[in-house]
Amino acid sequence: MSNIFEAFNKIAEKKIQEAIQEGQFEDLPGKGRPLELEDDSHLPLDIRLAHKILKNGGCLPPELELKKEILTIEELLAGEKDTKEKYKQMKKLNFLIMKLNMTRRSSLSLEKNQVYYDRVVEKMGKKETAD
Repeated sequence: MSNIFEAFNKIAEKKIQEAIQEGQFEDLPGKGRPLELEDDSHLPLDIRLAHKILKNGGCLPPELELKKEILTIEELLAGEKDTKEKYKQMKKLNFLIMKLNMTRRSSLSLEKNQVYYDRVVEKMGKKETAD
């Protein structure tokens, strides 16, 4: 088995040396700057490679897509004046938060809290009287 690895290592080394001699590494992005290594130790070993491939391809993992959508809706809610539209967006927000919480493998105490209609209506009432 080690003979196979040695053969692959020799082939790889030969190809790298040929590429260096041909100047294929001269125009690489980031040339002359230190490498920017990311700390992916928070990710389970079995998904690190998939996460890296998705990130390099410009795709976000589903959990981050949900977080992004949640933040967008929260921003919309902050500027929304129409009560019916706010209620509609809150329902969507609560659904996304529930979906996000279900995808996590962590403790329930780390879950994101849902936004409840009564709390928002109460805050809206206070803001309207303050204006």
